[in-house]
Amino acid sequence: METPSTPAEPMLWSGWGDPAKATELPEPVRKLLADFLGVQGPAAPAATFGEVRLPAAALPPAVLAALAAITGAGYVRTDDDARIRHTRGRSTPDLLRMRAGDGSDAPDAVVLPGSHDEVAAVLRVCAEHRVAVVPFGGGTSVVGGLVASREGFAGVAALDLSRLNRLVSVDVESMVAEMEPGLRAPQAEELLASHGLTLGHFPQSYEYATLGGFAAARSSGQASAGYGRFDDMVVGMTVATPRGTLETGRAPKSAAGPDLRQVILGSEGAFGVITSLRLRVRRAPERRVYEGWRFATFAEGLAAVRRLAQDGPAPTVLRLSDETETLVGLAQPGELGSSATGSGCLVVAGYEGGPDDVSYRGERAAAVLAATGGVHLGPEPGEKWAHGRFDAPYLRDSLLAAGATVETLETACFWSAVPRLYEAVRQALTAALGSPLVMCHVSHVYGTGASLYFTVVTAQTDDPVGQWAAAKRAASEAILRAGGTITHHHGVGRDHREAFGAEIGELGAEILRAVKERLDPAGVLNPGVMIP
Repeated sequence: METPSTPAEPMLWSGWGDPAKATELPEPVRKLLADFLGVQGPAAPAATFGEVRLPAAALPPAVLAALAAITGAGYVRTDDDARIRHTRGRSTPDLLRMRAGDGSDAPDAVVLPGSHDEVAAVLRVCAEHRVAVVPFGGGTSVVGGLVASREGFAGVAALDLSRLNRLVSVDVESMVAEMEPGLRAPQAEELLASHGLTLGHFPQSYEYATLGGFAAARSSGQASAGYGRFDDMVVGMTVATPRGTLETGRAPKSAAGPDLRQVILGSEGAFGVITSLRLRVRRAPERRVYEGWRFATFAEGLAAVRRLAQDGPAPTVLRLSDETETLVGLAQPGELGSSATGSGCLVVAGYEGGPDDVSYRGERAAAVLAATGGVHLGPEPGEKWAHGRFDAPYLRDSLLAAGATVETLETACFWSAVPRLYEAVRQALTAALGSPLVMCHVSHVYGTGASLYFTVVTAQTDDPVGQWAAAKRAASEAILRAGGTITHHHGVGRDHREAFGAEIGELGAEILRAVKERLDPAGVLNPGVMIP
């Protein structure tokens, strides 16, 4: 077994990632926000860590003692620091509540098991004493996936999996690595790099999210056009449930009934806790090339990226920003307010692999992009995107501090429905918020369809949480009416649960409830999350 040399630093408790990267917006950008959106500053200053209001811890001493007997007393924490840092995820409503000092959703205890057997034992104790359990990886959920319902439970425990952070084995012949779920993505890449390998999974949450979280939420990375989604990479899992251990994945593919991996993938901790992952890996690329292209309109850009997705050659990275996102410069967060590509729509295309393969695919894709109306902008826009690809959440923190409500939502549909879905969501957000700035990009492409990722900025009202809740409802209704899925890669959590129920219908919801009842009869695993 191998463990990472790089420690997993805690995230900022009231924002994203590294506190040192949260910077104040430049004055010209603040002026633009005031002039065009009416942003005047937050209604109240953000609370400090010591001002967070926490409910009294509710777990009985006997339960705490039973948990400590499993993990060791040092790995059952009830101090304020641990409880605050395991409160909610990183959606804008989550952050607005924390900035207001509202710690009402804090767990009563944080439990840090060190093995599969310890996880299983913790689940048995919690089921026996009716303690709700929230599996906790990197804390990056943006859909309310880390807030358990308390009603009917003796308390809530956050199950922090950060001690399960080992590379267990590498099968180079099969190109499969067994890894534990608490590994953060950069740690996993560090361990695999020593074997000349990579997962190739780089979502915007890459710096802080964990492998277990990727599987539990069906994550999709920015290089999914080349490497595939995370659920494509999972060839096997070990899962602890209150009823026992589930092992899935004996072969790459099988006709032995429905694939039980698919029951756990996307289940967000409601069916069990993933304690080991067998993952398909790739050779680490020898060369990476990113470049920019400009298209006159979003419709022309859509036609170009669809042709590449359907006919090839497939770039490793393929993204298309609409006119507004291109003009504002959000595709390159460090240059907000100053587009480096002029008018039109920016396409970022990237190629990773061996030198000959990168050259071959790049040349053939360039011919397609040029033939469909694209203007080559050279490597600079692509390299700037690659350099700042994980920075947008920090920009959100800065915008929140300036008094703007800013949030994202995403969806997906078949190609024929993309224009209708795009307009429906934009119109719904505009109607709900007045005159917001609504930006969009195609974040992932497939032969049959694509995902749309929206970013919304507007001036905060006196009730910014309620303000966004109304906009989110309107957008969710528009997504379902236009034929889209309620989420492409963020997951269901609590925020999408009602719309998810409408999407799958009552029979689909009954199937999920039946699986839940069989694996978790006491209902202690992440209650209130995902299942309609």
